[in-house]
Amino acid sequence: MRPLRLLVSTVLLCSSLPLAAQAPENPDPKQRIRAARDLARQGSGAIAKLQPMLSDPVAEVRIEAVKAIVEIGTGASLDPLLQATRDSDAEVDIRATDGLVNFYLPGYVRTGLSASLRRIGNVFTAKFTDTNDQVIDPYVEVRPEVVAALGKLASGATAMEARANAARACGILRGRSALPDLYQALHSRDGQLIYECLVAIRKIGDTAAAPHIAFLLHDLDEKVQFAVIETTGLLRNREALPDLRRVLADPASIKIRRAALGAIAMIPDQASRPDYLRYFADKDDGMRAAAAEGLARLKNPSDLPLVRKAFDEERKMSPRLSQAFALVMLGQSEAGELSPLRYLVNSLNSVAWRGVSRAFLIELARDPAIRRTLQNATPSAAKAEKIELADILARSGDKDTLACLEALSRDPDTEVAQAGLNASRTLKARLP
Repeated sequence: MRPLRLLVSTVLLCSSLPLAAQAPENPDPKQRIRAARDLARQGSGAIAKLQPMLSDPVAEVRIEAVKAIVEIGTGASLDPLLQATRDSDAEVDIRATDGLVNFYLPGYVRTGLSASLRRIGNVFTAKFTDTNDQVIDPYVEVRPEVVAALGKLASGATAMEARANAARACGILRGRSALPDLYQALHSRDGQLIYECLVAIRKIGDTAAAPHIAFLLHDLDEKVQFAVIETTGLLRNREALPDLRRVLADPASIKIRRAALGAIAMIPDQASRPDYLRYFADKDDGMRAAAAEGLARLKNPSDLPLVRKAFDEERKMSPRLSQAFALVMLGQSEAGELSPLRYLVNSLNSVAWRGVSRAFLIELARDPAIRRTLQNATPSAAKAEKIELADILARSGDKDTLACLEALSRDPDTEVAQAGLNASRTLKARLP
């Protein structure tokens, strides 16, 4: 029996060696890294063992610990991730930032900056995606300390990549309380950071932010200038109109000229009418579109024949959608089969153009009569139209819109029903 007992004891001892070697307190950093990876597979119960590893003297260990915490991704991960945003290593900051966003926007880590992060020694590379349109639903509540931590990173982190990534996160989470940090970061000399701050400010949508970005309207970086012009228009900064007109008169490129006229078109002013008429029949699609939007918001009935003729003759999608928007704003708000309003709704079926139509319909639906027309059209709409109309009505509706959205939440199509449910939550979050 003694040889058998000895054999069993030896087997048990050997099987326990890897676990002991991989303990978080192991003096070998490589074993601590391996321990962090193993703990990631154990779920939220492992957070208590991973959190102390965020104070490890070796950066690679802290990186693996934060990656494990992000992978676990439960509510218990938030406090450790907040701790990790104060790390001296930029990769830890970036991964912690993406992990915080991922909690409120599941799946974000697969497309965020950390997904492209590559490291060799102390040098890392990461690439920001060109698409930056993600934002949480209005009914999602973010812990104030999360926004505070991200704002602090955006304004004060050592690495510009970490600062720009945190600024992007502030926008995605609609972090209004981070605006002072974003304003401070705008005075950086780093173009990517400035750009991310501008997009974040646009997503947050506080019109009081407009004066804080006006100094960038003549920036020499085209990407930055384009973003600040677009954001100025969306924030309806009337005081910036003289600067926007100067940019329109002497733009750095056709892209900037389009942006300038588009921003001017967002801010109704009769003094801008000559500009709209000058570019209404321009050879450039974008200029024709912006000019039509400008006339739309002036709401001058005398422009109706001009816009109607252009709509009937236009062959390009972008200006034609803008002309349809103008016709509805100028009074042609019926929902007949060939009406401009129906044209906008039908365009919600197009993946390429639904974003443009959605923006126009959100603005149009602020008019109670047009909103009622859209609500009445929703039950018989196509699937894609129902999904988009749910979001449109949630953003521009009032308490009378709830019945329409709640009906959509009971739609036999599960995707439509989910869109209706989310829209109901969004509208309730907006209502006083």
